[in-house]
Amino acid sequence: MGEEPARGTGLPAVITRISRGSFGLSAACIAALAMVGCASTPPDQDPVQIKLNDVDTRLARIERVLANQSLLDLANQNEALRADLRAMHNDIDQLTNSLEAGRKQQRDLYADLDRRMKALESRGGAAAGSGAGAASGDAGAGGSGADSAAGAADDKAAYQTAFDLLKNSQYDRAIAAFQKFLATYPTSQLADNAQYWLGEAYYVNKSFPEAQAAFQRVVDKYPQSRKRPDALLKIGYCQYELKQFDQAKGTLSQVTSQFADTPAGHLAQQRLDKMATEQH
Repeated sequence: MGEEPARGTGLPAVITRISRGSFGLSAACIAALAMVGCASTPPDQDPVQIKLNDVDTRLARIERVLANQSLLDLANQNEALRADLRAMHNDIDQLTNSLEAGRKQQRDLYADLDRRMKALESRGGAAAGSGAGAASGDAGAGGSGADSAAGAADDKAAYQTAFDLLKNSQYDRAIAAFQKFLATYPTSQLADNAQYWLGEAYYVNKSFPEAQAAFQRVVDKYPQSRKRPDALLKIGYCQYELKQFDQAKGTLSQVTSQFADTPAGHLAQQRLDKMATEQH
């Protein structure tokens, strides 16, 4: 028999060694390539960080929307406040004009009363002088002049009593007093004023049909009265309160055309503007 080859020295052993060496080399190469790849390729981001970034982006977007909405709300509020301010200015202007018109009416009334009082006093003085200079047998004429002066004094006193009741807001009593005055002194020089203030007493008492009738009597019975523009204006006001809007527009337009440069004309135009705003 031949001699057995030494262990580990045959061709199979050599191939085994080469294979083992190649495997070790390959493993080393793979490890090295993995290290290079790890160095050149960035690691994936942390999913938690991605979610946080997304939340931050959404919050920023929502904050921008809210900021824009807040600015819009502020702009709308500012415009609403401006509109309210304009409305307040308009109301103040109307109140100022109404107050001035009322003051002018009062001044006109007192001036008219003063003029009439002086005229009555002059007539009374003239009658008294005529009685004093007359013959002793002419006592009757003197007595007639005294009666006339006394009647004029009663006329004014009755009117003043009724007017004071109106000023003191005793409207029912003022209505009764003016009615009595007109019945007692129908030809008085103060009759047109008494008729007008009777209408005012009804008006402030919210008795609009009666007020309208009283003012209409001023227009019809005393066409030359200084109270005619105001009476015509108040007729329009009464028609407005009674919701007779077409008639009110016609009456107020008549005031603005006939008495354009008077307080009554200005107030009539203001009421027409208000009706236009209210779409009446």
